[in-house]
Amino acid sequence: MTTLEICCYGVDCAMTAQQAGADRVELCAGPREGGLTPSAGSLEAARREISIPVHPIVRPRGGDFCYTAREFEIMKSDVARICEMGFPGLVIGMLDEEAHIDRSRMRQIMALCDGVQVTFHRAFDLCHSPNRALEELTALGVARILTSGQQQSAENGIALLRELNEQSEGPIIMAGAGVRLSNLQKFLDSGLSEVHSSASRLVTSPMRYRKAGVSMCSEAEMDEFSRYCVDSDVVEAMKSVMQLNTVRVA
Repeated sequence: MTTLEICCYGVDCAMTAQQAGADRVELCAGPREGGLTPSAGSLEAARREISIPVHPIVRPRGGDFCYTAREFEIMKSDVARICEMGFPGLVIGMLDEEAHIDRSRMRQIMALCDGVQVTFHRAFDLCHSPNRALEELTALGVARILTSGQQQSAENGIALLRELNEQSEGPIIMAGAGVRLSNLQKFLDSGLSEVHSSASRLVTSPMRYRKAGVSMCSEAEMDEFSRYCVDSDVVEAMKSVMQLNTVRVA
């Protein structure tokens, strides 16, 4: 059985994904940073309102995945809170200065996550050696690795994704980054059992008045009156393709 995980920047998007048939949600804040730790309020709302598995991301800032001691303490605190709240899994990743898995810190994270699934996120795509990283993450006991096959898009990295999937003796290899309805079948044909997608569309703000010349973003060209939200039709279509594929293989 194949699994469709939807990346959701907010609980409203998570509700849409759930209603459209998603199997799991990765809950994030900070879409422009590629995903940051959700707020306490978002976590509480997700626990109340979402019945499918929700895996919050733990990432204190954008940029690279080599963290300071203070950032790591914050991450451990967020992990402990997420586990205490009863989430079935979480998403995290960290590298050392040489772009290898930060095993010492990941051991501490795994110790906090007794009974909670850990997904190692796309920090994997910046690591020095994917094969070494797979071995280390297997030894650590992570449940899955979210990866684009160390390419800008997972479609370009499909050869490595297939190789990792065949080699893995532990973590599930989950394709993410540019996975969409138009290329979904390629990942299924490669033998992957899980895919990760934003399945999104651009939504315009309901605000009618737009203050000219004032921006809340340092990127002056950024359109602050539109944002990407989960598209229920796309989620439904992707899940249908996956179900048909399961029937065909059976």
